[in-house]
Amino acid sequence: MKIGIISDTHDDIDNIKKAVRIFKDKDIKIVIHLGDIVAPPAIKFFEGFKLIGIFGNNDGYKQFLLETYRSIGGDLKGDFASIEIDGLKFALYHGEYSHITEALVKSGDYDFVLSGHTHSANVTKSGKTILANPGSAHRFFTNNTGPTAAVLDTGSKKVEIIMIGR
Repeated sequence: MKIGIISDTHDDIDNIKKAVRIFKDKDIKIVIHLGDIVAPPAIKFFEGFKLIGIFGNNDGYKQFLLETYRSIGGDLKGDFASIEIDGLKFALYHGEYSHITEALVKSGDYDFVLSGHTHSANVTKSGKTILANPGSAHRFFTNNTGPTAAVLDTGSKKVEIIMIGR
């Protein structure tokens, strides 16, 4: 199964639409949003996916975000989530405190630790755990690669960072 991973969209509707188009082209059914979606109306563009999300440090209107996730059949977990998909264990954490992200990886309890916040896409492995950050989907990214998201293949356990346009 392929899972779409996106973070730090910060209301960039144009890039959300581009990412959604890429996810649909890749036949993705589940999308994980790692926080900083910001305003609830941006959630509606993910309708049609099983959307799983967590809060980021810039997500206000938490009750409205929760209600909007629910209105499209999504599941907003809170500040942290531990989930299982295809027999794999995932930790979802926005990433504002790097020592927490590092502790999740070092625990060895997860196959994947997914985090955002840094706006810098990367994939690393420590022991059996893969740490994946899809970067920022916002056009005003802070890395030198441009707006990014990721696709995770649960069969191969590979994470592909994808460009979503400038």
